[in-house]
Order: sequence, then C-alpha cells, then structure tokens
Amino acid sequence: MASHKYFCAVFHAFVFATLASTALSALSPNYYDYTCPNALSTIRRVVEAAVQKERRMGASLLRLHFHDCFVNGCDGSILLDPTATIDSEKNAAPNFQSVRGFEVVDEIKQAVDEACGKPVVSCADILAVAARDSVVALGGSTWKVRLGRRDSTTASRDAANTNIPPPFLSLSQLISNFKSHGLNEKDLVVLSGGHTIGYARCTTFKDHIYNDSNINPHFAKALKYICPRQGGDFNLAPLDHTTGHFDSAYFTDLVHKKGILHSDQELFNGGSTDALVRKYSHNTVAFYKDFAKSMIKMGNIKPLTGTQGEIRLNCRTVN
Repeated sequence: MASHKYFCAVFHAFVFATLASTALSALSPNYYDYTCPNALSTIRRVVEAAVQKERRMGASLLRLHFHDCFVNGCDGSILLDPTATIDSEKNAAPNFQSVRGFEVVDEIKQAVDEACGKPVVSCADILAVAARDSVVALGGSTWKVRLGRRDSTTASRDAANTNIPPPFLSLSQLISNFKSHGLNEKDLVVLSGGHTIGYARCTTFKDHIYNDSNINPHFAKALKYICPRQGGDFNLAPLDHTTGHFDSAYFTDLVHKKGILHSDQELFNGGSTDALVRKYSHNTVAFYKDFAKSMIKMGNIKPLTGTQGEIRLNCRTVN
C-alpha cells in the first residue's frame, strides 16, 4: 500500500513537472506582459513608421518572417551576418540581394530594448510581430502573435537553398515543400496570398512570361516591357494589381491567369487548389481569417524556447 502511494506521488510529480515544462516552452500571446508590457506597442510604432515611409517595406518584413521560419524554424537565423563560423542565409539564392528590411529590424531591436530596459525580446519574435504589424498597416487582418521564441546561434545557407520554395516549382512540388514544414495545401494557398503585397524581380518571372502557356497573353506582353529576354533581371513588377494594399486581389489575378510567378499560377491551373483560390478571390473575409490562422501555424515551426538558443543583443550577430 505504501509503495502504491509512493508510486502515485512520484507519478503525479512527474506529470506536473512535464506539464509545467510544456507550459514554459509553449509560445503565448502574453509572453511579454510582465517582462516588457510596452514591447508590442513599440514594435508596432516602428513598423508603422517604416511602412508609411515605404509601403513596399511591409512586404519585405512579411517575407523575412517566412524565409526565417522555412529554414530550421522561426529562430531569427536569417538575420545573422556572415562570419568565419556563420554561413549566412543572406547569401542563399532565394535571399541574396532580394531580402530586405534588416535596417528596420535593427531599429525595432534598439527601440524595444530601450522600452524594456534590457534585451528581453528575441529577434525571432520581432520578425513574427513585425510581419503581423506590416499586414495590418497595409489594410489586412490582425491576429494574436504567439511569443516566446529564442534566437539561434547558427545559420545555414545550404538549408535556405534547399527549403525555401523557388518560383519555378510545380503544384505537387509546392505541396510537398509545405508538407515538409508541417503545413498543408490550405496553408500553401493562404500563405501564398501574402503575395498580395510586394514586388517580384524580373529574374523570378522571366521564364513564366516567355515560356509558360498558362498566362494571360496581354498580361505577359505588358510584363515583357519590364522584363526583356536579355538583361533587366533586377527590374521589379508588382505581385498583384493592388500591391500597396493587403487584400484578395492576388487570387482574383490568378483566376484571370495573371499570376506573376510560375509558382503563383500553379495554384490555379486545373489542380487541387483551384477551388480555394476561387473562394478567396470573392471572399476577402474568409481569406483574412484563414491567413491569420496559417500565419500562427507557420510561426510555430520549430521555435527555440526555454533555455534553447539566446536573446541576441544585436540581431545580426550571436552574443
């Protein structure tokens, strides 16, 4: 009897410890409520100012979070500059000379550390909040960002080259890529809707406008003025026709075969995702609601929590 009581006591202690550990490691919207209650309002202020100065910056900050989470989880690794021991993700093919917004992240980090009185907020969390605040600043929906990520002490250019989906993938390849990150077909369509803001470089859509048949011919002709067969690789074209506003126009464009990227138009090309694209093209409310859910889901990809990683003093370097 005594041994039974001892077993029960030990078992309950183990369960409690496990639950406590899980609770501590889980991300929470209220993570900074006590350690730095002004953290989120400070991030929002800097993001709003940056987007007001240059509306394109909203898309850049959203993209930073996406490209961070798809490489070994949402850990701020994309922000690390190259060193003798850091093979920076900034030099990976999907990021090189195209990801931007690092100066805004630096500004946010400085402002939030001053507001908190010490380095409390991770760079990974800054990316997650800045992505949400960028969407809101451009007219999109809001959501409660789950917080408590810590920053990585490593980066991987090879992993960035492997895991960030390039613009020439087929639908089946896109589905497989997202599945490898724990995201389903719906998440693929919804998160691709982030292309309702921002621009694409000519080099990312040249093959689509010259070689693909699933594109509106008048649309392709117009893009050829921006993107000639030879040269002009860094020329920019808007990802949808309302690029400065977060809405569902991206999906409307796909229905009319006006997707800028090959991978965009693959979402509406006679495949399994056509119905969702059509739904979002005429139901902005549903898109906003589902985008919020998928952003929360993406933000939960393999975060470092608890005693893992660190809180960087400078988002560009390890402590």
